[in-house]
Amino acid sequence: MMKVRKNDVDEAVGRHCIAELYDGCPEKLNSESFIREALTEAAKRSGATLLSLTSHNFTPQGVTALALLSESHLSIHTWPELGYAAVDAFTCGAHTDPEVACFYLKEALVAERYTLKMLERAIPSVNLDRSPEVADPTQDEEQTHR
Repeated sequence: MMKVRKNDVDEAVGRHCIAELYDGCPEKLNSESFIREALTEAAKRSGATLLSLTSHNFTPQGVTALALLSESHLSIHTWPELGYAAVDAFTCGAHTDPEVACFYLKEALVAERYTLKMLERAIPSVNLDRSPEVADPTQDEEQTHR
């Protein structure tokens, strides 16, 4: 399997943020309309262009929503009974900032605590003469196909 070292990264194509929001407002976390408005505003504040928005309100509680962006996506999954939301923000281009989207959602949902993980998506500068090996999750490790 080909491994890409940090110093082999030549060009970042985007940033991917994973936010965990804790102790948020249960009413806001359970409001599909509020979540839709918050995702729309988060996209705007991050500098992204919203293409479409889809959402679903679960019974008895919880909301899942996805904002499709020209630059990638924002998504949120809520557990109002726990005061918790899982947020995923991936944007491409120097004009966008997924951290801004995550921080806005933290504020909008009145989360008292949060964690944020950032992953820079990048193209390796090394010459890839073949695709990296990827294990087939449907096979045992010894039966990995190339």
